[in-house]
Amino acid sequence: MNLRELLSIPYLLEAEAVETEPGQWLVRLAYPELPGCTAEGAVVEDALKDLERRRIEMIVSLVEQGKEPPIPRAPLAAADPLWTADDLGVSARVAALLNGAAATQGV
Repeated sequence: MNLRELLSIPYLLEAEAVETEPGQWLVRLAYPELPGCTAEGAVVEDALKDLERRRIEMIVSLVEQGKEPPIPRAPLAAADPLWTADDLGVSARVAALLNGAAATQGV
């Protein structure tokens, strides 16, 4: 599987609201199929963006190390991981890796 496909795999998302002290709440998000891929914040949208950044960076790091991330299901055909990476402001190395892979595959 290439990097574009690996970044298009849909992972289960767990979410919970946690009261840290009376009247103070955080949302805690995780992709349990990617061990250690968690995020939390006061605003769900911010926590989700942080979680997505972590997911992408984790998968890219595993690929760079020659390891395969968990593949619990097939990649989404309509996903565009490059758009997601750009939208999240993820490091330029993700875009470079995706563009490099596309160039070598004639995509």
